[in-house]
Amino acid sequence: MFKACVLLSAIFAVAISAPKAQNSKAAAPCNPASCLPPNCRCISADIPNNLPASQIPQMVLLTFDDAVTAQNFEFYRQAFFGRTNPDGCEIQATYFVSHEYTDYSKVQALHARGHEIALHSITHTPMTSYWDNLNQAGYLAEFGGERELIAKFANIPEEDIQGIRIPLLQMAGDRSFQAIQTSGMKYDSSWPTRSFMDPPAWSYTLDYLSDQECPIGVCPTSSFPGIWVQPMVNWLDTSGYVCSMVDSCIFVPTDTNGILEFMKSNFLRHYNNNRAPFGFYVHAAWFLRNPNNFEAYLLFLDYLQSLNDVYIVSIQRALAWVQNPKPINQLSSVWSSCPTTYTSTCAAKSCPLQNDAGEMRYMTQCSSSCPASYPWLHNPLGL
Repeated sequence: MFKACVLLSAIFAVAISAPKAQNSKAAAPCNPASCLPPNCRCISADIPNNLPASQIPQMVLLTFDDAVTAQNFEFYRQAFFGRTNPDGCEIQATYFVSHEYTDYSKVQALHARGHEIALHSITHTPMTSYWDNLNQAGYLAEFGGERELIAKFANIPEEDIQGIRIPLLQMAGDRSFQAIQTSGMKYDSSWPTRSFMDPPAWSYTLDYLSDQECPIGVCPTSSFPGIWVQPMVNWLDTSGYVCSMVDSCIFVPTDTNGILEFMKSNFLRHYNNNRAPFGFYVHAAWFLRNPNNFEAYLLFLDYLQSLNDVYIVSIQRALAWVQNPKPINQLSSVWSSCPTTYTSTCAAKSCPLQNDAGEMRYMTQCSSSCPASYPWLHNPLGL
């Protein structure tokens, strides 16, 4: 425990040692007349291209945070494999992957099925002060490093990895967006909103100043042309309290049918409104907390599949629609093919490695040889 505390203290000290770089170009208020698709959009509840809600797909974004493990992979396999959208393509989820305890062979297995792999940092340091004080270089090391790490050890092209979610949803002003911009990535999905719940906000870019509130941390104030935000529209629990992650909702039924109705009531706030993408943001550990949670989740997926205008897609695929909005009968002009799938070729290799705190980690990965040291911050390839 002492070694772990020393390690966290060292990470924190390095991360905040340099000044917090700021983007020199302050963002102006957004003018819809000059912020035009496909690469610019103001924050708004307005449906892209002013299409009628009844004519557009209700996109559902299923996301999971933290390590991908052999245990939670079984939940993903049972929930998703073999389910299809109305266009015949397999449904997708988005996984915001952190490094520690991740089985990179399972990450490749998900990617091979067409699911989206995104970033949740290398260290997943469990202190809000760390993320609040982290400078731009620190954000680049955390997220750019995890991108390198996944590309190497899960054998996934870096260009397929385009989004981030900051641990603890701790917004950090411009710094995380500067890291996204510098690394050539596309979007952030760390930003909860209560004020844009009803009607819910659509995806938007940070070319101009956002009107979205920042309940955790500091809002960005600079212009980041072409960088997208997928806002985390809050849910309401059964007592009317807001929650951004489903597993953080306080007042939730414990029986399967009650949990299912709780899920449906939040979904219908989007579906019966402007059909902004509906996010189901959760940690897989929630399924272990109460077996009824997973049973209700499966029933909720059944319910979604009973609706012929609902598409369960990755965040990247949803953004492609927002950039080129078309009615359901023209979806093939937006999504011209199903997400790319392939046969996983990962020959999983377990590597016993000591981390910087002297603790043993068994890292399962797809490379033919083990890294020389445990991959970590500032050494993502374990050289």
